[in-house]
Amino acid sequence: MMKLDYWLTADSVPWQQYQPEISEIHNKLHRQEDAYTGWMDWPLRIEQSLVQDILTAAEEIRNKCTALVVIGIGGSYLGAKACIELLQSPFYNEYYAGKQKRPRIYFAGHHLSSIFYEELLDRLDSEEVCVCVISKSGTTLEPSIVFDLMRSYMRERYGVKEAAKRIYAITDAQKGTLRSEADAQGYKTFVVPDDIGGRYSVLTPVGLLPIAVAGIDIVSMLEGAAQAAAAYDNADITQNICYQYGVLRHHLQEQGRVIEIFEVYEGRLRYFTEWLKQLFGESECKDGKGVIPMSLQMSTDLHSMGQFLQDGRQIFFETVLTVEHIRKDVSLEHCSMAGKAASMHMLNQIVEESARKAHLENGTPNIRLTVSELSARAFGHMVYFFEKACAVSCYLTGVQPFDQPGVEAYKRNIKAAIKED
Repeated sequence: MMKLDYWLTADSVPWQQYQPEISEIHNKLHRQEDAYTGWMDWPLRIEQSLVQDILTAAEEIRNKCTALVVIGIGGSYLGAKACIELLQSPFYNEYYAGKQKRPRIYFAGHHLSSIFYEELLDRLDSEEVCVCVISKSGTTLEPSIVFDLMRSYMRERYGVKEAAKRIYAITDAQKGTLRSEADAQGYKTFVVPDDIGGRYSVLTPVGLLPIAVAGIDIVSMLEGAAQAAAAYDNADITQNICYQYGVLRHHLQEQGRVIEIFEVYEGRLRYFTEWLKQLFGESECKDGKGVIPMSLQMSTDLHSMGQFLQDGRQIFFETVLTVEHIRKDVSLEHCSMAGKAASMHMLNQIVEESARKAHLENGTPNIRLTVSELSARAFGHMVYFFEKACAVSCYLTGVQPFDQPGVEAYKRNIKAAIKED
């Protein structure tokens, strides 16, 4: 379902030199020695009763509302938004939600823009509304503030009892302020697994409930992830492209390539790279180490960042995410400028190859990861692929993949500033 190609301009990768370390990392991951490695076997152990409960809740939400507000930040929203942008239409809220008789989905709680929230509330006045709040602790600033705002809105509009029937909480199983409130108010709840961290949680209820509301097949998605778990359960580096990708990232970092630029030529993958930026940035960039993840959408950014890619300081490498089979295409038979490109997808592929050729001539290493199609199964496969590749890359670099100590510093400053007189 995925394919790896790469073009390097320096020495070739000494794969066999990495094999002993990869074997050790493989065993460490599969023994789940570190905390927060529950994602490793999650697609294989998720209970079907939980999947059915999610599907039932999603149908209930669809019957209750025309707009669902998903409140979360970081891993609590990025995976779901990436999936919905990938597998639904870029015009989903604008047109296809109504056509498919599904709720529009608005993501909130990941920023503090006053203009956005004033206009969101104004927009919701013409909708029937449900809320899905996602927070393990219930104390993260941005989603907590926005949930306070939305709770007040829902109670004023529907009354306390009816509002409670329209609020769904995904949180800790036993503790935390959101869990206490959910139990007291009678919100429908789902659990964030204790052994899975936020940025690795898209295949848990955190991502599955909003994704199911959008009408995406979460059963196929989990099957795709399970397929990936089986495909990449192989310590032999010559047979495992997931490990090869992790090694390539580390090898290029050792050569001074400290920025990875994720590039997509299919716009639906744009938000998937936002999820990748958090996954790799928060997992790997510690102790003065790590590759900085960036993202570009092509060919748009060839006209803004193309100069940097061609002639800028060579401290980066490019990783292109591309799609082999596109179900919807546009004929260019009557467009004279298209030349031999008979369709839009074919022209997009030509642009991609042309850019790669130009950048290779300038000495920039290139990696290409090709997914066979855009489908729920492929999305699940990709999520697992990158989660495991990220963990491998972190261990090779010598950092712990599953904590984020640097994030806590600014949070402490915010709390102190809010409490100041």
